Amino acid sequence: MITLYSLYLGGQFSLPVLAVDAVLIAAVAFLLCRHESRRKFLVAIKRKPQNIPLCVLLLAFVLYSFQLTAISNTTSYIQGNNMGLTGFVTMLFSVLLLVCCMNAFPYRKKTNVVMLTLLFVMIGVVLYCDVYYLGLIRTAMTRENNPIEIVPSIAFIDTARRVIASHIAVMAVGAALAATLPVYRKWLKKINTSVEVEDNGEMGAIDISNED
Repeated sequence: MITLYSLYLGGQFSLPVLAVDAVLIAAVAFLLCRHESRRKFLVAIKRKPQNIPLCVLLLAFVLYSFQLTAISNTTSYIQGNNMGLTGFVTMLFSVLLLVCCMNAFPYRKKTNVVMLTLLFVMIGVVLYCDVYYLGLIRTAMTRENNPIEIVPSIAFIDTARRVIASHIAVMAVGAALAATLPVYRKWLKKINTSVEVEDNGEMGAIDISNED
């Protein structure tokens, strides 16, 4: 299956492409599955809406980590200032912010402000490192003295550039979802996931969602 993301990467088939394909397939499957399956999925989301930003941030980690070879080769080829350090910080904080996200929104407890603050700080650092890394690639490709031209032998540079740009976009979406969690949590609670049970017209809807 060729997605828009695979086309964005020049038709390449890689693990990040398969990850995005999996998300799209899951979305289509949700729309096509039976009503009962959709209801159970919505019940799970209503119980733990914090899993939404967590899954998006996990997807960002997968997109980045599965292309570490291309990013490492780009770092070795360009050898820009602190390129290796930015890549290391991005990878490290991408793991740590997942831990912060899981602990920032404990189940049926108040939001952990400290962990939430650390989460946004780490997201900001990762986004800064990504933008800085992209800037070094752009500088190497547009400099007046011996600019780098993308040829098949160094196509990994273009792959790294596109993956990091995608990583920035997914991280930004994850940060937005984490910031607006209190808003759509209330909206999710309004979704009717009750089961209609008929018994001589005397019984109404039974809600088994175990809402807070």
